[in-house]
Amino acid sequence: MATKRISRAVVCAIAAGVVLAGCTTTKTLRTDEAGAGRSDRSEGSALRRVPAAQREDAPDFSGTTVDGRPIRLSDYRGDVVVVNAWAIWCGPCRAESPALDKVQRELKKQGVRVLGVSIDAGRKNALAFQKELKLSYPSLHDPGGRQFLKLPRGLVNPQIIPFTLYIDREGRIAGATQFPVTADDVRSAVTPILKEK
Repeated sequence: MATKRISRAVVCAIAAGVVLAGCTTTKTLRTDEAGAGRSDRSEGSALRRVPAAQREDAPDFSGTTVDGRPIRLSDYRGDVVVVNAWAIWCGPCRAESPALDKVQRELKKQGVRVLGVSIDAGRKNALAFQKELKLSYPSLHDPGGRQFLKLPRGLVNPQIIPFTLYIDREGRIAGATQFPVTADDVRSAVTPILKEK
């Protein structure tokens, strides 16, 4: 009987570790315009920028929002889009969502839009999350993050959230981060993209 309790405790501890590890990463995504491996954040986490000449079209993430409305990434063509992967059980996701909303409100007139992607299985809790945090941007409902399987290999690890993609006005992937972002991080990432012609 004691062995079963210990086994259950070990299994629970391992499961908790896997869930917590899925929210953050200690790996650094490094790159610069020449690919030399420079970090854009002094703490070690990096914004991975993709030079304009090397950008690939972003997959056309599509489906319905957490409140059931149809949505496609291509509907935002002409804007700079910040695509953020999140889940209700991810603490860093909860912490960064208000910052993403703030940046969209500040830069909306300049053509910056945020599109969340909820990987939660159920819409009800994801919608409650969005309402609780008073988020003005929509979130695509993508149980399990299947849409991210279409991303170019090595850009981000789609099994580790949160992560954020930056899409240029032509619908191409201009950058990515695999760490929780602040409003300043997002502003720094989108400013050079907004200046592109």
